[in-house]
Amino acid sequence: METKITKSNELEWKPLQEEGVKTDGIYVKVLRFDAATNRPPTFLLKFEPGASYPNHVHPAGEEIYVLEGEVRSGKDELKAGDYLYMPPGSTHSVFSRTGCTLLFMIPEEVVVLK
Repeated sequence: METKITKSNELEWKPLQEEGVKTDGIYVKVLRFDAATNRPPTFLLKFEPGASYPNHVHPAGEEIYVLEGEVRSGKDELKAGDYLYMPPGSTHSVFSRTGCTLLFMIPEEVVVLK
């Protein structure tokens, strides 16, 4: 793998779109795209106030760093500067009352629980 620099300040926020998932008020900036898996394992998400992502499972785990704002990940309240590691197989939903910007590292696609 070669070195890659992504200048996130030069990227536009794009609405997060996932088939069959309500993602109103959530925006994404892709920091790294993996052609082998055809998905971004590292990205930024911005939640508008009141935005939420449904309950889902992480087959390969997840890492979140809160850049700004506050967010509830399952039962955990996170604020700017907080880091969350969730092991493989963990489940949670995500909600931000006031809005937030998050850095995500997710090695494998999530599975939304219906």
